[in-house]
This record gives sequence, structure tokens and C-alpha cells, in this order.
Amino acid sequence: MGYVADRWHKTRPTPGEPECGQHKGMVASAAHGKGKRWQARYDDPNGREVTSLWGTKAEAEREINKQESAKDSGSWLDPKAGRVTVERFALDTWLPAQSINGRSEVEYLGALRRYCFPEWGQREIRSIKPSEAGAWQKLLTTKYKLKGTYPNRVARYIRGLFRLAVIDRVIPVSPFEQIPAPAMDETAVQPPDVAEVKQLIAAATIDRWRTMLEVTALTGLRSGEIRGLRLARVDFLRRTMLVDQQLVHEKGKGLYFDELKTGAGLRTLPLNKRVIDLLAAYIERHPVPSSGPGAGLIFTMPAAGLIGESTIDYAIKSICKRAGVRPRHWHELRHHYASVLIAGGENPKVVQKRLGHKDVMTTLRTYSHLFAEAEERTRDVLDAAWAEPGEAGDAAESSADHRRTLHSTDDHRRTSKTESLETGGRIPESRPGSGVVAQLRG
Repeated sequence: MGYVADRWHKTRPTPGEPECGQHKGMVASAAHGKGKRWQARYDDPNGREVTSLWGTKAEAEREINKQESAKDSGSWLDPKAGRVTVERFALDTWLPAQSINGRSEVEYLGALRRYCFPEWGQREIRSIKPSEAGAWQKLLTTKYKLKGTYPNRVARYIRGLFRLAVIDRVIPVSPFEQIPAPAMDETAVQPPDVAEVKQLIAAATIDRWRTMLEVTALTGLRSGEIRGLRLARVDFLRRTMLVDQQLVHEKGKGLYFDELKTGAGLRTLPLNKRVIDLLAAYIERHPVPSSGPGAGLIFTMPAAGLIGESTIDYAIKSICKRAGVRPRHWHELRHHYASVLIAGGENPKVVQKRLGHKDVMTTLRTYSHLFAEAEERTRDVLDAAWAEPGEAGDAAESSADHRRTLHSTDDHRRTSKTESLETGGRIPESRPGSGVVAQLRG
């Protein structure tokens, strides 16, 4: 139990010491008249003494009662903990607590130094108000000119920082608690369809790029995953591929092999016969090197050199130009893979696992517009199941009419958008009679 101490007077005075001139019956201490007189003392939940100064004895007693009550209820906070600056808490506590690899740590640290520390770095973490939190989120777009998903991503990092401060009992509540996060302003992906991918493959004059293009389109591997693909990770008998590492570049470190960003990225992909045959034929033409930087890798530069991200980006831009199609990024082959799975009827959870997304919401957020055909199949199933005898045909025709109406509206919107854009890449899965769907059924 805590107690109140009188700083201005001695608890055990030596006999014969003079009496305090202001307070009868008491002996003045060396601190007499300096600062506040009353000191509240109590032990925190870990047994360490905590002290605070007050102007009156009643105030000190109220403080002790308040803190003892908070300890009993489990809501106690160290009054001094919130004095740590935002920068110190971020660097000393929040960043080390994140389960991330080196590249992600660089990304997190960059976001802190560019967008958080200039505004709040030297402020006590307890001093940040909800109104300031909302205003800071607005600065991400108005001052720092972030667009797309970046305002939400950066805000997510800083919101997590304050959430950890609450969990660690540094502050009682996060200033972001009642502040909505920035909207996810994502542009709908426009993946190349099968015909376009075949054009790119045909236009690739170098065997390495030609094979990598097709393998990526058939597996959905990320750029770093295909560049870091080892022969030992491909099981030709079971027709599977283990994805457990990627080739990355980091300033100051250069190219190196690293673990995947999330646990969900670690996955085993089922391979179709075409991929198996492609890889087997390529390895026969270009044996896997046993030494050098690219030892064990299926795809390398001459002399077993590693393939850099800029190299593969330049390669696909050159191939697009040669094929006469709009410029593409290598990552769009991954979107193509996802679009084919969705067009073939795979559910979002399966697509998530194949792509290695950390959660299904990431998949739905990225490809929601490609699931339109799945919605139509749901309507058809319900119409057929609940139709009265003899009405099944009418129900099917009604669903077909509904689809034609939707597609007609969709075509009108798409045509308008095409006129305003350099290229209006139509989502190939949006109509059952064209694009990927038709090519798959053909």
C-alpha cells in the first residue's frame, strides 16, 4: 500500500535540532521550501517504487488511491512511460517487435523517417491527440502527395505503432482509435489475356525470357521468386513446386537470397504438365550451374550470373515493344495467372493460397472485379434450385437476360473509358463469351 511523505520535514530528526520556524513541532529538512511539499509513493505491479509530487497532502492521497485502484483492476499505466518520444518508441520498441525480414524493415523505417518523424518524432507519445492523428493522415495526400494504396499502407504502420503503445501500457488509448484509416484507392488490375501472353512468348527471342514468361504465367510466381527458383524446389514426379525464397536487391547489399515476406508466401504449387515439360526441356538445353552465384538456379544470366530486377523489367519492356502490345510489368503475368484461376471457377481462398497472399481480403481487394462471373454462376444455381417444375428454362433465360443487360452496360462503360485512356485493357473475364473464358473453353 502506498503512503504520503512530507519532503519539507524530517521523519526522524536528531534530538536537539531546532524546530521549523513555519511548522511547529517539526524539524525542517534540506528540501524545505523547495518544490512541492508532498510526495506520493507506491509500488507498481512489478514491485518498483513510483513517486510523484503534489502541492497538498489531499492531492497526494488521492493519487495513491487512484493508482492502487488501477493496479487492482489491471488498468494501471506507468505515468512516466508516456513521456517517451514517438521516435524513440518507434525505433526501440515498435520496429524490433515486427516479424519482418530485412527488406520490409527498410521499408518500415523509410516510412517512419519520411512521414512520421518530421511531424511527431520529438513529441512525447502521450501528447498526440486524435485531432492531430486525423490531420496527419490527411497530410499523407495533401503534403506528401501519396496516392493509391500508399496512404493506407503508411497509416497502417503508424496506427500499429500506437496500438502497440496501448498494448504495452505506455498510453491508455490510441489517438487513432476513433479515426478511420485512409481509403484504399486501388486501380483495378487489367491483366493480359491468354492471347496477349502468347504474343509476348512468341516475341521473346531469348530462350531464357521466353521460358520464364510462360512459366510465370502458368504459376503466378513473383519476379523475385522466378529469378530465385532452384531446381531442388521442383518435384517433377509429383508435379509440384516449393516456393520458399526469392532473389532480392537491397541498397548496400546488392542481390541476395531472402525468405518470403510473409508465412503465407511459403507455399507448394501444383504444376500442370505444360510447366513440367517447359522446365524439363529448358534444363536439357541449359543445364543448371553447379558453381558460381547462380549455382542450383534454373534461370541465370551467362556464367551463372544472377538476374537482377531491373534486367527482367527491361527484358519484358523490350518484348512488349517487339510484340506490338502495350508496355507491361512482369508482375502483370502474376495477375494473368490469377485471372485464369478465377475464370476457371476457383474460389477466392484457393486463389489466395496459390498466390501466397497473407489473407483472403488481399485477394478479394485486388481481384474483386474479376469475380463478377462467379456472382452470375451463383444466381444461376439459385434460380435452378428454386425453380418450380417446368420453370427451370424460364429461370435460366431470365438469368441469361440479366447477364446480357449487365454486359451491355459494362461494354458501354468500358468503351467510354477506352476513349479517355491510351489503352483500355478490358478485363478478359468480364464476359463468358470472350477473353480468357472463351479461350479456356475453346
